[in-house]
Amino acid sequence: MDLTCDVNDRSSQLVRAVVAFEQRFGHPPTHAVSAPGRVNLIGEHTDYNGGFVLPLAIQRQSVLVARVRDDRRVRLGSTTLPGVAVLDLDQPILQGEPPWSGYLRGVIARWMQGHELPHGFDALLDSHVPLGGGLSSSASITVAMTRLLEAFTGTDLDGKQRALMAHWAEHGFVGMPCGIMDPFACSLGRADHALLIDCRSREVTAVPLPPGVAVLVINSNKTHELVGGEYAVRREQCEAAAKQLGVPALRDADMRMLEAAADKLDDVTYRRARHVITENQRTLATAHALRRGDWSTIGQCMFASHRSMRDDFEITTPELDALVDAASCFGKTTGPSDGGLIGSRMTGGGFGGCTVSLVKAEVADRVGAEIASVYKRKFGVEASVFTTKAAGGTCELEL
Repeated sequence: MDLTCDVNDRSSQLVRAVVAFEQRFGHPPTHAVSAPGRVNLIGEHTDYNGGFVLPLAIQRQSVLVARVRDDRRVRLGSTTLPGVAVLDLDQPILQGEPPWSGYLRGVIARWMQGHELPHGFDALLDSHVPLGGGLSSSASITVAMTRLLEAFTGTDLDGKQRALMAHWAEHGFVGMPCGIMDPFACSLGRADHALLIDCRSREVTAVPLPPGVAVLVINSNKTHELVGGEYAVRREQCEAAAKQLGVPALRDADMRMLEAAADKLDDVTYRRARHVITENQRTLATAHALRRGDWSTIGQCMFASHRSMRDDFEITTPELDALVDAASCFGKTTGPSDGGLIGSRMTGGGFGGCTVSLVKAEVADRVGAEIASVYKRKFGVEASVFTTKAAGGTCELEL
């Protein structure tokens, strides 16, 4: 069973959420939970291919405050998103307005397939995870809602069960064909560690992050919309590649196999498969290198990952490419010295969002500011920059 979080670093956000709840619903909340966003150090579009990923939970989170009702009605609101969803637990839980409520509706629908929910409730969402930034705002709120339903009912799911319920809400209800990485990171995050996740066996191994190194996140402020778009196309292309290679998933393929079948594959299918195969290799290499403090390998893998996403998987944008190019000017892959930057790459599903870099902590603010300055001169847009430590996963908060 997860321990209740230390609320100190969440207190301001929690206070704002409580005040907003009282203003919206006319009474104070009785329950509060939080779930972090995540950033992926490496391993992009490998999760739904049965492969490996290396995410970490970040110090930005979604908070849900709520109060049980004495009827079967549910009201869902947000401090930042418009509209209020109203549900009747005695009726089928379906998609409805406002659109953002679909993620929360999906969790409730899945919960009621196997668990009791004897009372309705009012709930208010306050999220500091940027929408469309590739930091998994959707998994953050679905994991938080799952944790809230546990708190209401006295149920104790383990971290993987919670993550799979949240994954169903996004995949099975909303229709986003995502893998399991995001909810696993938001549910199982561990302070000061990345998580090496085998997305086939669902084995999770905590990998310590070395002291003195900061995780620098830069949001291009070009948002993405993945449901039903190019993300789904990439997944279909990967499934087609696996079928042509005669393997259950691209996790089971290697470069020797791909090269042997190259004359049977069109160029796009070949490059999509090459990205996934080599990205799995880079992810495992990065996890091993983190344990050894091998900065050179980490940097090489991160920059190579971005090039592969740009050239083979075609999911980056000019804005993201420019941020990584600017970061490379600070990189000395022999160690976190000189320019201070170890490696950088796009993170998330692509087509917008953020980059992630590993940087010597003492220069992270300066490096982030200079990269943002280069970006603004090129595009006339302010990038949002923050550093984070690896955070813990979802938890119940004390009011």
